[in-house]
Amino acid sequence: MLPEIQTIATRRRKLGLTQSELATLAQVSQSYIAKLEARKIEPSYIKVKAIIEALEKQEQKTEVKASDIMTSNVVSVKMGDQVQTAIELMSRYGYSQLPVLEDEKLIGSISERTIVEKIINSKGKGNLTSKPVSSIVEEAFPQIGEDAPISVVTSLLKIYPAVIVSRKGRVVGIVTKADLLKTLVPL
Repeated sequence: MLPEIQTIATRRRKLGLTQSELATLAQVSQSYIAKLEARKIEPSYIKVKAIIEALEKQEQKTEVKASDIMTSNVVSVKMGDQVQTAIELMSRYGYSQLPVLEDEKLIGSISERTIVEKIINSKGKGNLTSKPVSSIVEEAFPQIGEDAPISVVTSLLKIYPAVIVSRKGRVVGIVTKADLLKTLVPL
């Protein structure tokens, strides 16, 4: 038997489906599923394909998506805001970075790390905090759609401090490593 066929029973149970329910979804008989899981028949390619596709469709419905874990109230700054505004927002909300938005569209980002580096490197050459965010704006966080699976979010968060969730080009949420941890370790 193919390795994928051997996983049918496990995947079905994980989804909480009975043999009858899976049979209905795959348009095969319940007895066929029972015999297949018991390895009492030689599987038909067409029927096994239908069963696997039905399982995959159900798994996609239950998969956690970006919209399930995102923070909807995105705290952000604009290019014209003073750096001091960004510092105050980061301090108030406990964030280490913020997206820079204009008209709900992502322009860039700003981080504590960059602000601290710029203050240290300026050595008294003017007050950075009164300058506009545009003077130290960084690369934007990656953007994904609301339906992006958690596996994509996880991969991006290995590289970036945050991921922006958008709908039709408009920012609707943000996912940080802290948001991801909440899903992995329920409080």
